[in-house]
Parts: sequence; C-alpha cells; structure tokens
Amino acid sequence: MTVITDAEFEQAAALAPEVVRSYLSGKGWRAERDLAGSELWEWGVAGESSPPYEVLVPMRRRRDYAGRIADILETLSVVEGRRAGVILREMQLPSSDWQFLKLMPPGPSGTAPLLDLVSALNGLKDLHTAAASSALVPQTVQPGQKPQQVKDHVMAVRLDQTRVGSYVVAAHTPLPELASHRRGGMPRDVSTTLQESLFDDVFPGGGPDLRPFESFTRRVSRMLFAGVTCAHAAAEEAVHADSLDGFGRYVGAGLSANLCEALVRIGGEEQRTFSLSFDWAPEVPMTQASPPVTIKTNHLTALEAGAKELRERAAREEGALLHGVVTRLSGQGDRQATIYGRLLHEPSSRVRSVRVELRPEDVDRATEAWRRGYEVTVQGDVEPYGTGMRMRGVREFVFGLE
Repeated sequence: MTVITDAEFEQAAALAPEVVRSYLSGKGWRAERDLAGSELWEWGVAGESSPPYEVLVPMRRRRDYAGRIADILETLSVVEGRRAGVILREMQLPSSDWQFLKLMPPGPSGTAPLLDLVSALNGLKDLHTAAASSALVPQTVQPGQKPQQVKDHVMAVRLDQTRVGSYVVAAHTPLPELASHRRGGMPRDVSTTLQESLFDDVFPGGGPDLRPFESFTRRVSRMLFAGVTCAHAAAEEAVHADSLDGFGRYVGAGLSANLCEALVRIGGEEQRTFSLSFDWAPEVPMTQASPPVTIKTNHLTALEAGAKELRERAAREEGALLHGVVTRLSGQGDRQATIYGRLLHEPSSRVRSVRVELRPEDVDRATEAWRRGYEVTVQGDVEPYGTGMRMRGVREFVFGLE
C-alpha cells in the first residue's frame, strides 16, 4: 500500500490519541491490553483462522508519536483497501454519520452520465428531507412546507470525495454534539455509554433508552436507514406478493410517500439499480448491524406504486370537515355541489375545489348558500376523484364554521 507523504506525516502528529481510538472502535477494532503506555488493538474477520491485524496505539504524545500514528495508518490502509492519506483525512473531519450512494450506470468504472448524477443528487437531497421530516413527525405524506429544523439539516449535509467503485457518492452529516471531541478527544467512558443507544424506537430490542444523548442529526440518520430498509421490505413484498399493504405498515419507522419518491428519483429515468450503505460516527457506534440496501429496477416500479398508494390513503379521510363557499350546483336535482375551501384535517392552509354529493335534505340549504354567498361547513368522507377530491357520505351541512 501507499506510504504517507511528508505533509501527511506532520498531520498525523496532530491527531489526538482519543480520535485514533474512536476511529478504530467504530471500524470494529478491539482494545486487547495495555502495553507500557500503549494499547494493543486487534481486528479480524469472524470465522477466519488467519491471525488478526494488530496496531499499537500510543496513550500520549512522545517523541515517536507521529511515526506510531503513521504505522497505524499504513495498517489501516491494508485492512480497508484505501490510501493512508484518505483515512487520515477522514479522521480529521468532524464526527459524522455517512451515507454512501453507489450508482451502477453503464460505461467505465468511476464515471456516470451527467443526467444520472443530477437525478441521483436531487433524490439524495429529497431522501434527507423526508428522513428529517419523519424524525420530527412520522407521516404518510410529509407537508410541502418544511419546518426550519428540516431545512437546517439538509443544509448541513456535505458531499465528500467520490469513493472507489462504479460511482459512489459519499455524503456525511456532522454530529454537532461531538464537534469538540475531534478537537480535544472524547473520553472513553462517554463513548462506551453512547454506543448502547440504538434503533430502539424504530426496531425493538435495541437496549436501554439513552435518547437524551442523541442529537437530531443522529435521529435523522437512524430514520434514513430505517426508512430505506422498510421501503426495500415493502417493495419486496409488492414484487413477490403483489400487495402494497406493506407500505402502510412502516410509516412509523420513517417510510413515507416522499421517501419512496426520493428513491425512485435516485434511480433516474432509466430506473437503474443502486445501493445505499451507512457508516456511523465512531464516537457513537451502532451495536446493531446496518447492512447496505440495494434498490433494483423492479423495486423502483413497486416504490412508485407504493408512493401513489400512500398519497391516496392519506387523501382518504372519514368524517372530514370541509369549510368554504358553494361555487356550483350540478347533477340531477342539484344533488352535486362544488365547494371551494379548506379541508380542516389537512395541516396546510391549502384551498381546493371539492365535489360534494348532497343528501336530499341538503339541496335547499346548498342552493341558498350558492345564491347568497354564504360560507358552509360540510362533514363527510373525502377521497381522490380524478385529479381532484370528492366528498361522499355527508353527515352534516351547516352555514358558517362549526
């Protein structure tokens, strides 16, 4: 593997021992024992008979400190198959959760068509937006107007250098509560405590609830992983069981119509296969596995249908209240009224025209409201109807707002 440069050697000398230990811990290395002011760390593949890799991590800065860190970087370079300088640079970045979007376009490895990349980046932005919205309030369909906290999160997402592979987009979101730890080191007892915090509110069995330590950024990262994983599971069910029921079951875990549409957008017009993998800030490692998720072409078709189903399901509302003005009467005996107004169960102030199927006893009242311009409130069941909405099963028709 490559040898670090003189400039990188000097940068290695500035790394705090706690940063190196946190990185090793997050990558699956284990501290075995203390050896005269240093720690012996080991890494090996479970089930393999070959001896593990070993590095000796100095506990404090001494005359040979930079050389010892350089040795560690060289070993990590062999284990991870990456340049030592790239690993050093990653250690110097703010503590972050990472997402790696691997595109699989035709053509030479390491390249991607411009249109594919534009669509993928827009989809990745929408994916973070959907996950951040679900981190605040899980909903079948996220509202168009996003809270400032969601906007701030999306603005904080950074793109890093592309990784080795077909075409790998690397995105990371710094964890603000750990920003100082990369500068001055993170006490080992804090890291040990934090790592127990898992997906307990999304997937059961995650261990004790230490959510007071969790930042919004980490919660979004967890929702992103959970939402994508559940979207894949729902798409698999749709492909093999020809059922869209799975999409509704996973809304509480971060799945939404918006997230499904974001995944479809990443696939682009050609609906190409891609995968998403996740890496967590080493200071707050995850004890539960988070394997990569591969979204195939047939998944994208199912996700598109699932997103449509979720939107239609969200649009259906029993006992909804419609407040507005009657703009038209039609049908035999004026039994159909078009009311322009708001559905009061919707979180936004959107106004729309809704076709209302009146009861016989509602016709005279609707006629008077139409002639005099009265505001009315109607209670009934709303559902999608063509490109608009209609209300059936009217229970009440009154003047004014009740």
